[in-house]
Amino acid sequence: METKQQQSQERKLAVIKSWGDALKEVGYRIGGRFARSESREQAVSYLQGLLSPVERKNSWQLAEVLGEPTPYRIQHLLGRARWEADALRDDLQQYVVDHLADPEAILVVDETGFLKKGRHSAGVARQYSGTAGRVDNCQIGVFLAYATVHGQTLIDRELYLPKEWMGDPDRCAQAGIPADRAFETKPRLARQMLEHAFEMGVPAAWVTGDSVYGDDRRLRVWLEEQEQAYVLAVSGKEYVWRGFQQVRVKELLADLPDDGWTRLSAGDGAKGPRWYDWMLVPVNQPLQEGWHRWVLVRRQLDEPTELTAFVVFAPKGIELETMVRIAGSRWTIEVALEAAKGEVGLDHYEVRSWTGWYRHITLAMWAQALLTVLRAASVEEELLKKGAPSPISTSSMEAFKQSRGLSSV
Repeated sequence: METKQQQSQERKLAVIKSWGDALKEVGYRIGGRFARSESREQAVSYLQGLLSPVERKNSWQLAEVLGEPTPYRIQHLLGRARWEADALRDDLQQYVVDHLADPEAILVVDETGFLKKGRHSAGVARQYSGTAGRVDNCQIGVFLAYATVHGQTLIDRELYLPKEWMGDPDRCAQAGIPADRAFETKPRLARQMLEHAFEMGVPAAWVTGDSVYGDDRRLRVWLEEQEQAYVLAVSGKEYVWRGFQQVRVKELLADLPDDGWTRLSAGDGAKGPRWYDWMLVPVNQPLQEGWHRWVLVRRQLDEPTELTAFVVFAPKGIELETMVRIAGSRWTIEVALEAAKGEVGLDHYEVRSWTGWYRHITLAMWAQALLTVLRAASVEEELLKKGAPSPISTSSMEAFKQSRGLSSV
């Protein structure tokens, strides 16, 4: 009979084997994107470094942990080597679909700040950073996360370029920003990433995000044209149609009745269930047959005057509990961003160029996705041992594929 020590050692060996197999699979998936074998090998080594326990994952410390005398090979990979970060992004999305696909998944958009000194890093400017909680010298990245029952991971990214950059072509050229790059708002960048995810066949039932994205009417209209359900936060200054007139959200919130609220949890947080009072307010219905639109209002229990509004576009018959769950899922991208910064060095880069930013961020997202896949596999293994069913049924995935016209092969 095996001792506990032997069982523990076997589990450790199994983890090492699964880790090695997972990294080998990633290397195989991305290998064809590199023109030279040296760059291909360096990319896998870079992923190993990002996944290592070293505290700061900058080029010097990664070189040290990888046993390289200088960081020059890493710097070459992120700068001059021939490969396209967007191609690796596409491979990443296919990897996530293959391992984490969930027809009830949620696509979450949000931005995060990367504090920087100086003025030479691509897109750096004095702008508001939620990371710092203030206006500071930073870069802003807009991200798309994939949130499922298996976990959450980042699957796309775009670097936001402030208008002051777009009016200075010489500065853009020095930072390696493509000459044909135009100014794009954060909601526009979010739409581009969502559109690409749909084209890649990433299965998701919902889109959510904060008021930066919810206040953009063009983004909401575009999602409705795709018949893509969403729950997007909106600020008090945004308008909604009621009857034959537009009403500001803050005016709608000021005229809510005292009764008719439903107490529901928006999901578990760090301190347990996050309880709020909720109310649905009818607004004008969309043109799409079989779909409805509402304003969902959230009220704080301890501060009843603290109200948050969401515009909801969803199929008829959707339950309030589902809307609340989606509204409460926006925090998953904050978890994913925080984890990516803490575990795989998303914000540890020292590159200044446009190319370097996209390359580092894309490889860091790959490292995070690998960790998410390994954790999901571990949970799945435990469920199988207990005889519990998988959280995703084959029939539900097939139904999703048919609804999107995707091949089952």
